Amino acid sequence: MSITTAPPEIESPPPPPPAKAKSTTRPGDKIFLGLSRGSGILILVVMASIAVFLTVRASVALSSNEGNFLTTFDWDPAAKPPVFGIAVLLYGTVVSSVIAMVIAVPIAVGIALFISHYAPRKLAAPLAYVVDLLAAVPSIVYGIWGALVLVPYLDGLNSWMDSYLGWTVIFDKTEMGAARNLFTVGVLLAIMILPIITSVSREVFLQVPKMNEEAALALGATRWEVIRMSVLPFGRSGVISASMLGLGRALGETMAVATVLSPNFLLSFHLLDAGGGTFAQNIAAKFDEANEFGRDALIASGLVLFVLTLLVNGAARLIIARRKEYSGANA
Repeated sequence: MSITTAPPEIESPPPPPPAKAKSTTRPGDKIFLGLSRGSGILILVVMASIAVFLTVRASVALSSNEGNFLTTFDWDPAAKPPVFGIAVLLYGTVVSSVIAMVIAVPIAVGIALFISHYAPRKLAAPLAYVVDLLAAVPSIVYGIWGALVLVPYLDGLNSWMDSYLGWTVIFDKTEMGAARNLFTVGVLLAIMILPIITSVSREVFLQVPKMNEEAALALGATRWEVIRMSVLPFGRSGVISASMLGLGRALGETMAVATVLSPNFLLSFHLLDAGGGTFAQNIAAKFDEANEFGRDALIASGLVLFVLTLLVNGAARLIIARRKEYSGANA
């Protein structure tokens, strides 16, 4: 009996390594990436340079200050020894900005919703154009209008609030005089930041996916319910960003505040009493007449405003990061 053996298996050679895919990145994309990255780095460098400059100049003034920089009510860097503090300026800046935000944000959101979801097309386009045009009005124009029109007009409103809301202490007017106070400044700042918040909020509301609105309407929702369930949640982060843009202008506004406010260094919780001050207004009013040390003191107050702005924007970014589901990124 013959035994047959199977022929030995011939090992096949290993497959050749896959060829590397050719890069499809175009030169224009590389150039754009480099420019974008360079622009981002340049912004960081500029911000760091500003922070270093303010810190160095502020340290010179703070090292010779005989008062507490955070709690002193006086501002006299030319005295011997110099005494100055930012208590009044910080209070005036924060209070006037808060008043502006309380007034402007609800009105701006209402206008943005009206233009984007309620107004007829023939009315929405001209109204949006007018709102955008108001954002381009110079600050000094607002200041002149505020001094000549708004201040006399608010005299009656101040008297009314003193009569009916004076029990709150905040609206208790203890001094006679024109309405050149922090409340008037807040109203003027609200008018100034209103176009910015409205424009950004309007564009965000217009980006709401139509499928979300149509689905809500198909379920029998009213127009307000569509806005409440679809539009506002989608645009929440955009409204916050728009509000922070407006707040940034309110914190740093100079000429309009200097034109309307009657400044002094008396901290008062009576918002209808004339007086007060803000960082930007104080710097603009005293920079020219100040000596070298006085300018360093003003730069120190500018450093506080710089840090305050960074904190506000940082807080806004944290709020938006916690609400990523409403940012529209996954729509």
